[in-house]
Amino acid sequence: MSKFSNLVLLVLVFATAAFGQSAAKVTAIKAGRLIDTAAGKVLENQVIIVEGERIKAVGANLPVPAGAEVIDLSKMTVMPGFTDSHVHITGQAGTSEYYEGIFRRTFIDEAVSAHIYAKRTLDAGFTTVRNLGSGPFVDIALRNAINRGEFPGPRILAANMYIGSTGSHGDLVGFSPFLGERMPPEMSGVADGVEAVRQKVRYLIKYGADVIKFGATAGVLTEEASVGAPQYSQEEMNAIVAEAHLHGIKVTAHAHGAEGIKMAVKAGVDSIEHGSFLDDEGIRLMKERGTYLSADIYNDDYILSEFAKFGTPQKIIDKEKLVGRTQRENFKKAVLAGVKIAFGSDAGVYPHGWNAKQFSKMVEWGMTPMGAIQASTVSNADLFGWSKDIGSITAGKFADIVAVQGDPLANIAILEKIDFVMKGGVVYKGGK
Repeated sequence: MSKFSNLVLLVLVFATAAFGQSAAKVTAIKAGRLIDTAAGKVLENQVIIVEGERIKAVGANLPVPAGAEVIDLSKMTVMPGFTDSHVHITGQAGTSEYYEGIFRRTFIDEAVSAHIYAKRTLDAGFTTVRNLGSGPFVDIALRNAINRGEFPGPRILAANMYIGSTGSHGDLVGFSPFLGERMPPEMSGVADGVEAVRQKVRYLIKYGADVIKFGATAGVLTEEASVGAPQYSQEEMNAIVAEAHLHGIKVTAHAHGAEGIKMAVKAGVDSIEHGSFLDDEGIRLMKERGTYLSADIYNDDYILSEFAKFGTPQKIIDKEKLVGRTQRENFKKAVLAGVKIAFGSDAGVYPHGWNAKQFSKMVEWGMTPMGAIQASTVSNADLFGWSKDIGSITAGKFADIVAVQGDPLANIAILEKIDFVMKGGVVYKGGK
């Protein structure tokens, strides 16, 4: 082949490669009011330039690039996509009667309907969530399908199976031993002893867990007698956290009782879920160690008004009555003391898509509206280890953007009705 022929071939190769690489879509969003969650202030008349899935530039009076699609949100308040540090996105209370859910449904039923709840969550403006417990591998499969673009939903950090001791909040409690086990051991989060809990952490990470959740104490929505008694030893908690952190994976602890909260914090967990009976010593330890509190302070209303209709045992409803008000009062103490606050709703206990009802309760119990919004944006981003990608409308981060009519800093309840949702540069709601 001649030198000329080689040159022609080379030009054709490069031309074909260039032709196959389509330019990323460019969008210009005109934001009337933009909540700068990183600085905690409001900016007027901003332009957000989105290229592909990320934000390229933000500022006042930025020129709109030639050929860019323009989205006019100039009469709206624009914020980064919200995040939720505690959801159960693969299921929802009330979809079956209490005992039917335990004995007649399986994790396969979860898998069949999970995409419905994912879409509702995204439509509510929550573009990233941390799923803290599902049937075996269901939330991991859901995360992967969303990431592949098979259906819409938020980004998911999946914990998969809840690690709990025998007879704990993470086990099936209160029934005849002759019913047998529902799952083989490897398809369950139940583990006892230092070596067993280490192995369980390794197993979950092996199969795709992004975060580890374990039960430090008893809970409300299961049939063990206690609400807050510790359910692991200090050595077992230490082993869970150490093993996960060895792999670069963060850990959260379900913890209602004061002693179990302190044990989990001493073990080095990254966040405490619920925190109902948090005491002054626990608050001091959390502040010293930078531990986040993720307290689901809305769902007491829903449990007490609706759960009896689902056939929930009275003993469970009575346990919730012990927790609700106290949890909210201790949340307020933690806020005033300067504990780091995450936004965690426990959605799935109440309907998915209602996540934003948590905002009003956070404000009612001690937070400013800006602080509550920051909890669901920059604070959760820090807790997740994703600050470089989410949490604020900043150049380089994912173009996760929501907008509402009105001013949520004057009326936080406005956030319960989101008018515009963009995730990764793709508009899923509004924008017409």
